[in-house]
Amino acid sequence: MAIPRSPFGQTGHQSSRIIFGAAALGAMKPERALSTLEEMLAAGVNHVDTAAKYGDSELRLAPWLAEHRDEVFLASKTGNRSYDGAKASIHRSLERLEVEQLDLIQLHNLVDESHWAKAMGPGGALEALIEARDEGLVRFLGVTGHGTRVAERHLQSLERFDFDSVLVPYSYTMMTIPEYVADFERLLEVCEERSVGVQTIKSIARRRWQEDGRHFSWYEPIRDPEAIARAVHWVLDRPGLFLNTTSDARLLPAIYAAASAPAETPSAELVARDVEHFGMESLFVRDQIEDVLV
Repeated sequence: MAIPRSPFGQTGHQSSRIIFGAAALGAMKPERALSTLEEMLAAGVNHVDTAAKYGDSELRLAPWLAEHRDEVFLASKTGNRSYDGAKASIHRSLERLEVEQLDLIQLHNLVDESHWAKAMGPGGALEALIEARDEGLVRFLGVTGHGTRVAERHLQSLERFDFDSVLVPYSYTMMTIPEYVADFERLLEVCEERSVGVQTIKSIARRRWQEDGRHFSWYEPIRDPEAIARAVHWVLDRPGLFLNTTSDARLLPAIYAAASAPAETPSAELVARDVEHFGMESLFVRDQIEDVLV
């Protein structure tokens, strides 16, 4: 079987339901990055999500895109909140990627109230995104975020502007936080009504790191292939959701294999067993731990 595809919102693109999280390329050597991207394409993934903040990710994508640009939906992000900053960031991403157009540009981790007000207000980043779309530099606009209040903030963003996509955490443990569940379900309902693409992140997260050392991801992921498969199937069981892959590239084959296999939605008992066995914890705690360690 192949990785299933689904309409990505109202963009008209049939995206693989596994989206390649290009943060994995951020610190890679060029030859390793190229082989990782070839493996991605061979697995049937046709949607790439990077960001200006992801180290050398955009630079690593450039030589591969020179040969494969038409084969993928290409998304990047800007963390700038002002018009001038976001405009410069978009142009820099285009230069680093060596492309003339992005399919999607997203406001990166727009959750903080003051950041949101600045980005969405006069002279804010949203104006730069709209201008880039009007000039043909990007095709679609989105918003991303972390923490337990991101779904609530995305709802506000969608009230202010007709974004084409959103990105939110979605995992076993996140969906045990009652307030987050309520916000997430309301967001999903709005996105379904308005055909907004919904990307999910941190779906194979185990917990925050409990020891120091060099890591490929800011959080500790699940490593057991069978548990990864259950987590992947748990996400893909929700129609319309897309799963963005981890920045730990060593786990990509397991994710691709799971998404390509016949879906077997894990029971509540299996989910509970995995949570207990692997000591899984939410990466975020309502009003206590909302930060991202990057």
